[in-house]
Amino acid sequence: MKLLLANGNTTQAVTDIVVAEAIRCAAPGTDITGATARFGVSIVSTEAENDIAAHAVLDLLAASYPGHDAAILAISYDTALSSARQIMPIPIVGMTEAALHTACLLGRRYGVISFGGGARSLMLDVVARTGLASRMVAMDIIQPADTAQFLREGAQDDAICDAVGRLIAAGAEAVVVCGAAMAGVGHRLQPRVAVPLLDGIGCAVRQAEALVRIGLPPRTPPRRLEAGAALPGISPELAVRLNGG
Repeated sequence: MKLLLANGNTTQAVTDIVVAEAIRCAAPGTDITGATARFGVSIVSTEAENDIAAHAVLDLLAASYPGHDAAILAISYDTALSSARQIMPIPIVGMTEAALHTACLLGRRYGVISFGGGARSLMLDVVARTGLASRMVAMDIIQPADTAQFLREGAQDDAICDAVGRLIAAGAEAVVVCGAAMAGVGHRLQPRVAVPLLDGIGCAVRQAEALVRIGLPPRTPPRRLEAGAALPGISPELAVRLNGG
């Protein structure tokens, strides 16, 4: 089995982080490939940047999916998840959606930790799309000093543990830490907190493996009204997927 981790940010360091955690979590015989968006922003933090990243994610998937059995969106906001599922022939798993569903298997109510002042509305949209908003007790936002601190392993650990405590007090029976750069934090900090602590990559890898093992038929993308018409500015690989190829 071969899984693709598609990082919709342009920061290669994030791809390296998610690939390392995916390899740690993957079952024997699962191969992991990481791919980084070729255009867009370094770390998505606003709605406008997320819209740009949606194109970058679809472009990345179209170019990189051949030879893979499933793909994981290694980006906090599961950017372009519905669109990717519409045009790609393999299962597509959103890392945050995977973590939220897993949290709901572990308790009646869950809490969410996200990062950056602009993250709340974007993450609330993700939660709403999953249909699991009624089971979220609260969302706690941590504000890193800068991108370098955000990407430095361990720099957020104390703040995350403090946030978990607040979410437990609000009634959370499991906590999801959002963000591709946070891959592995659940495993690392679990001994320090009193409820299951999840991050998206480990959950997504295991769910992608399960979907592949089910043996689902390839997805057939819908045909455009003007199938075959020119798509200026769109990569040839993405144009093929958009045209139902």
